[in-house]
Amino acid sequence: MTQASSRVLLEMKGIGKSFPGVKALQGVNLTVRESQVHALLGENGAGKSTLIKILSGAYPKDEGQIFFDGKPVDIRSPQDAQALGISTIYQEFNLARNLTVAENIFLGHLPRKGLAVDWKQVKRRAQEILDSLGVTFAADTLTATLSVAEQQLVEIAKSLNRKTRILIMDEPSAVLGEKDLEKLFDVVRALQAQGIGIIYISHRMKEIFELADEVTVLKDGRYVDTRLIADVTMDELVKLMIGRELKDVYPARSTPPGNVLLELMNVARTQLVHDISFQLRAGEIVGFAGITGSGRTELVRAIFGADPYTGEMRIAGKRYKPRSPADAISRGIALVTEDRKAQGLFLKLNVTINTTISGLRQLSRYGVLQLRRELSLVRKFIQDLRIKTPGPNFIVVNMSGGNQQKVILARWLSVGTRIFILDEPTRGIDVGSKSEIYQIMDDLTRQGVGIIMISSELPEVLGMSDRIMVMREGTIVKELSRAEASEEMIMYYAVGSEVAAD
Repeated sequence: MTQASSRVLLEMKGIGKSFPGVKALQGVNLTVRESQVHALLGENGAGKSTLIKILSGAYPKDEGQIFFDGKPVDIRSPQDAQALGISTIYQEFNLARNLTVAENIFLGHLPRKGLAVDWKQVKRRAQEILDSLGVTFAADTLTATLSVAEQQLVEIAKSLNRKTRILIMDEPSAVLGEKDLEKLFDVVRALQAQGIGIIYISHRMKEIFELADEVTVLKDGRYVDTRLIADVTMDELVKLMIGRELKDVYPARSTPPGNVLLELMNVARTQLVHDISFQLRAGEIVGFAGITGSGRTELVRAIFGADPYTGEMRIAGKRYKPRSPADAISRGIALVTEDRKAQGLFLKLNVTINTTISGLRQLSRYGVLQLRRELSLVRKFIQDLRIKTPGPNFIVVNMSGGNQQKVILARWLSVGTRIFILDEPTRGIDVGSKSEIYQIMDDLTRQGVGIIMISSELPEVLGMSDRIMVMREGTIVKELSRAEASEEMIMYYAVGSEVAAD
């Protein structure tokens, strides 16, 4: 049975939703079939989250119709959605970490035998579900001991226990490494085999082409188009989402490299990093590629003074031996971590505080913060970096991922950073916002800033790097120029393949 002829589970027709002063959705359509992975694409603000919240019962729709199994339905609450067999797995998991896996799977609907909980049934049924997903941990495992990837599988198991027919996966790969990603793909395919229809939301285009059967694109709250994956190219999808082609996402890199800003000689960390030597020049972006565990993040933590190391480092020819991140910051080095929410931002504070927190001393006079000067600086960065915010007092937790990342960049620019270390700079950011981040990076290099970029997205590494350092097992195994690098060549050195690269 082909995807086009398989049974339709869900139809959303002409869906509209308004909030005070904002038309969030207008005329949106979505059709999901049995055993299908249907990708939902669009930039941040395109309306994906609003549509999903309507389907999951968090928001009531204002316009349109929803059909399930060909019958009109009215979803007014999460309970209505669950009764139909609609489940949602969000980026932030809803698990009780102090309970076992089995208890989480049955949380809220424990089976009873008389007045007592039937714990044998709980454990038996939970293990059956876990076995169907091919997981390696047991039902009686404490949830707190599981990795992020394993906790995600528990969320999927919870949905299966509720007899899910439509599973919504919101950025499921955002927190996963390469190996965990393959496991996720296997699980998704196993769910397809059980007849479940999957709505898959991701900013990673490569995943969409590997997993999805069909894709629907939204832009500015409106329905754009639905295409079979087999009939569309990545460039066409990008153009549908942002109105320009993929080749235009990356700026044309033309800044000639200047003086050496940072030099590493035989830098090592016990069992993690070995014999690292390289230079970073002004106006240059040096990309670091490698699979999870290759030592990239451990290396930049040493450069930033977060971890001890052996060997020698120099900044502009002068010896550099950081004892802490504060030492690194004082020498003009900034680290933008891969987990901006947990390690980069004060989520419940506003744009102003998040921008100036590292430079309050420079904005103070006789120990008193100069508020007008601070506000002027923040407004300048909002304008220069094109940060989309109602104003400096807006709370950053309510901003898109791309704008949150811009706030972090503004913070480091406010203290005169000359060397940026960007660890997964566009993780969880839509294509349009990625393009803006890339342009900011290019602008910085034109001002003489040097950038070390770690990325697991090979198109990003190829599109932005002037030179590429490929790491494997804690050391640099190959340096590639922009002209000679390709995805195949990077992976050849990253995994240590014995097969000659083309």
